[in-house]
Amino acid sequence: MENLTIDKAKATPRIFFDATNGVLDIEGDSYPENSMQFYQPVFQWLNSFIAQSTTPITFNFRLDYFNTSSSKCILNILEILERSSVSGRPVTLNWHFHEDDDDMKEHGEEFAEDFSIAFNFIPF
Repeated sequence: MENLTIDKAKATPRIFFDATNGVLDIEGDSYPENSMQFYQPVFQWLNSFIAQSTTPITFNFRLDYFNTSSSKCILNILEILERSSVSGRPVTLNWHFHEDDDDMKEHGEEFAEDFSIAFNFIPF
């Protein structure tokens, strides 16, 4: 399976999903005009990866900002990861946030309340 790479743009995050080692990274800002359209290849790749591989997943969220429609897409990603985890695949979820960004930490904590996957909160 090929890696998924989407370069960072002004309103969209950098996405690099490494199929070989299962390390999946999203970083930057996320406020595209059409979040569902932007994230559709992410959902497709993630579902294919889970179906075709047994590699453990390490998912790194390093978002500086995301809008409401992106938060729905993040929920969709978390739901996919949750299903995979419940099926027995090891999933590590790292929620990175700027040390002084209480809002981003709180967003992660709110997401964590809705899922059984353990979130690692990592300030930088």
